Amino acid sequence: MSAATSSPRTGQFAVPVDAARRPDVLLRRRMPEGHQVSAWWMIGAFVGVTVAVVGLLNLFPSGY
Repeated sequence: MSAATSSPRTGQFAVPVDAARRPDVLLRRRMPEGHQVSAWWMIGAFVGVTVAVVGLLNLFPSGY
């Protein structure tokens, strides 16, 4: 049997798996079907990471 075949191995079932709803992933909240994250979370994350990077870079002398 080649690896390209889509038939399941013995003892396994061909069940479609939604990776966003896997129970074994840490720190992931299960959201209802069709839920979308607010764009403000992404904007806030960008601003937070930018502020953190600039703050860390200010700890090092510039060398000029």
